[in-house]
Amino acid sequence: MVKVRGVDLAISDTGDGPAVFYGHGLSSSRAQDAASAMFDWTRVSSHRRVVRWDARGHGESDGTDEADTYRWDNLAEDLLALADALGVERFTAGGVSMGAATALHAAVAAPDRIAALVLVLAPTAYETRAGQGDLYRAGADLVETQGMAAYLEQVHAQPVPEILSEFAGLYRQVPAVSEPLLPAVLRGAAASDLPDPDAVRGVSAPTLLLAWETDPGHPVSTAERLVELLPDTELHVARKLRDLASWTNRLEAFLDR
Repeated sequence: MVKVRGVDLAISDTGDGPAVFYGHGLSSSRAQDAASAMFDWTRVSSHRRVVRWDARGHGESDGTDEADTYRWDNLAEDLLALADALGVERFTAGGVSMGAATALHAAVAAPDRIAALVLVLAPTAYETRAGQGDLYRAGADLVETQGMAAYLEQVHAQPVPEILSEFAGLYRQVPAVSEPLLPAVLRGAAASDLPDPDAVRGVSAPTLLLAWETDPGHPVSTAERLVELLPDTELHVARKLRDLASWTNRLEAFLDR
C-alpha cells in the first residue's frame, strides 16, 4: 500500500529496468486486469519495472464518496503522485479504458515525465462521450435506488463485443468497487472526457494504440481520432480473438523502440 493524495493505493511493483505504469479500467482492478490475460506481465517484467495499481475506490485501494475524485484528470494526478512516491521521475504510462484516459491526462499534465504512452481500448470521447456519461449517471442512480444486484442485471444484459462473444462470462465481471462507493465512481466517469484535442496535439510521447471492433464503449473511432491528434502513433485493431495474442509482442516491440 502506498499513500497517495490522501488515500492508500494497493500496488504491484515487479521487475527492474525502465518503468511502465499500467492502469486498469472502470470498476475493475489490477487482479481482474491480470485475469483477462491481455498482456503477459510476467514476461514484460522480466526486463522492465512494471507498476500496476488499483485506482482509488477500486480493488484493494481506499476511496471516498466524492465523485470528483474519480474524474480522469484527478486519477492522472494520482498516477503522477504514485510515481513520485516510488521515486520514478520518467516512465511509460499506459492502461486500458479508464487507465488509458488516466495515462493520457498525465501526459498532458506532465509531458516531460511521460516517455511513451500505451493506450488500450481508448474509451468513448468527445462527440460520443455524452451518451456514455448518461449511462453512467443512470447506473449510479440505479445502484442507489435498487442496489448492486439490479445494476449488475442491467449491465450484464448488454451485448459484449463480438470478439469476446465466446467468453462473455469473463467480460461480464462483478465490479471491483464496493456498493457504497460505486455511485461516486460512476459519476466521476460520467463527468470525464479525454483531454481537450488541442492539449492532446501537444503531447509528443510515442504512443501505442490497441483497439478492438464492435465495442460502443471503446469505439475504434476514438483510437482513430487519437491517431489524428498525436504526432507519433502505432495503431493495431483486433478483429479476431486470436489477434489479442499478439498484444504482448506488440507491447514489447514498442517499448524496445
